[in-house]
Amino acid sequence: MSLPAPSLRLSVDTLLGPGGALQSALEAYEYRPEQLQMARSVEKAFSERGYLLAEAGTGTGKTLAYLVPALLSGRRVVVSTATKTLQEQIFFKDLPLLRERMGLSFEAAYLKGRNNYLCLHRYESFSKDPQFASREEGRYWKHLQAWASRTETGDRSELELPESFSAWSRLSTTSDTCLGSKCPVYESCHVTRVRRAAEAADLLVVNHHLFFADLALRGRGQRGEGVLPQYDAVIFDEAHALEDAAGSHFGHSVSSFRLEDLVRDALGTLETTDSRFGMLSSLVVRLRTHAEALFSQAPRVLGLNESEGAVALKPERLALLSGSIEQVKASLSALSAFTTSEREPELTLLTRRCAELVADLSFLEKVESHDHVYWAEARGRGVFLRASPIEIARELQERLYGGVDTVVFTSATLAAEGRFDFFARRMGLYDEEGVPVASVRTVSVPSPFDFEQQSALYLPTHLPDPAATGFIEAAAEEILRLCEVTGGRAFVLFTSLRNMERAHALTRSRLPYQVLLQGERPKQQLLESFREVPSVLFAAHSFWEGVDVPGDALSLVIIDRLPFASPGDPVVAARIRQLEARGEEAFGGYQLPQAALALRQGFGRLIRTRADRGIVAMLDRRIVTKNYGRAFLTSLPPARRIDQLDALSAWFEGRPEVVREDDIDF
Repeated sequence: MSLPAPSLRLSVDTLLGPGGALQSALEAYEYRPEQLQMARSVEKAFSERGYLLAEAGTGTGKTLAYLVPALLSGRRVVVSTATKTLQEQIFFKDLPLLRERMGLSFEAAYLKGRNNYLCLHRYESFSKDPQFASREEGRYWKHLQAWASRTETGDRSELELPESFSAWSRLSTTSDTCLGSKCPVYESCHVTRVRRAAEAADLLVVNHHLFFADLALRGRGQRGEGVLPQYDAVIFDEAHALEDAAGSHFGHSVSSFRLEDLVRDALGTLETTDSRFGMLSSLVVRLRTHAEALFSQAPRVLGLNESEGAVALKPERLALLSGSIEQVKASLSALSAFTTSEREPELTLLTRRCAELVADLSFLEKVESHDHVYWAEARGRGVFLRASPIEIARELQERLYGGVDTVVFTSATLAAEGRFDFFARRMGLYDEEGVPVASVRTVSVPSPFDFEQQSALYLPTHLPDPAATGFIEAAAEEILRLCEVTGGRAFVLFTSLRNMERAHALTRSRLPYQVLLQGERPKQQLLESFREVPSVLFAAHSFWEGVDVPGDALSLVIIDRLPFASPGDPVVAARIRQLEARGEEAFGGYQLPQAALALRQGFGRLIRTRADRGIVAMLDRRIVTKNYGRAFLTSLPPARRIDQLDALSAWFEGRPEVVREDDIDF
């Protein structure tokens, strides 16, 4: 680092404190004592080389609060986020602010996965005989060629390509297909340039999936295959999303897509005029035949269909596929035996890919690891067979904590019922006896927003139980009435696609506003349309978090039911079984706190600035009628609680004399 830092505490206070340099540098930037409180906690974690759990409410300015001590630490720090939006905000907005207005001198790098960059070697091969899935895709080719000749980064985001542009997979690379230093264009490779920029950087901005993909590659001993250089400390922003992101990379997975890619790449490694092409082609055709046979019968045998999502892989059902699996493994081994004796880097890479697929299939078909959950899912035309760790705690202890002594976890939602125990256990920060694995500190930084004045929590009890017949029909009527109160400007969030689609069908023709539905258009386009005119957006899953609509465009968030994870989900079911096998109570120890954190995320879509004002409506009566409802209520911000629609309307219209203090009592 080129910035002298005689005292971290002095530097943090100087930059972030009242009258501090950062405060003075920003016009109309309001001093936030909460921001300084968090910055000091992060600074202490760096100086003590320990672990910090920092819950920072919306509006605390947590990004600058952790960036300042990270940049002043003199260490290489990785900042990992859950969303591309926050990743871009940090790199393109917050870091330039600190560099340009504060005079901080540092180098930063913004990293994405390999498949985001044009692979020059594969582009050259593709250009010899460009093939496209449709004429529509082919129309982009000249545009792409012009871009490829002038781009300095190779980053796909510079291109206006549709998300479904299938040819991109043949123009980019992954850890499976990258030739690394053996590539003939390694020195001019865009990924090589990104990696070298990262090696010279003080701060690396990545996303969770890239971070854990890199960590998983290191764990498999594939040094040099990752993108990230060695680092000294990690800050996980949006840390509530870590468990799912990490779990997807610390397991085993074989899909129809993965085998299709291998077949396509193998056929492209040799020219048809090469004397070895005939043998290679016959081996690849054999593999393709057996792979297609396996994945064509797998959905029927496993009881899998796309509408039901994932199903558990049961030994007795997998046994019915054992013959097909063995044929695929034998075909992979035969192809590997052929490529092992060859010298071309592309053929050598095929050897490794075949070996990894054989190992993954062998692990999956045994279904014998008690620490993993085995499951299958259909996604589009693809079929996936997976085995994931039931818990990531041990994986983090072995792969991350042993090599990094400073880790900061931060999010607006880490504590359930005011305690960090649930999150800390899931992250492996406590051992099985509940003893911290290292120095673990916690800090809860409250939001500066006045939730009692800015927000109302509507809790009706007249609707049916969510499991009762007629719930979604009754909920649809309530949605119509609530939208009348706010003039639309509403997110209607669902815990299932089925309920979302049903409620949308029941209300769309009766709502006098623009009605939007998740999936009809890309997420960013939906949000842009939502902001333009009064709208009602029906959404699920990805809209519960990481979506920021400040101002009058959003005044109402409706949630259909408490967001308990489905016990039918194989991963959730496995976690429940594991806890019960230990003699622990799964509902109170896992399902309830997980759902409470998810509900806080949904609530958090509403109030984004000090000027925002609006309503969160929870249509699930269980939050009031069940004993466990109090756990949800105590986890939420202190909004004004109302159970009558006329009182809610009066509050929204600013007629406080109509809303008595005893309108609702929980």
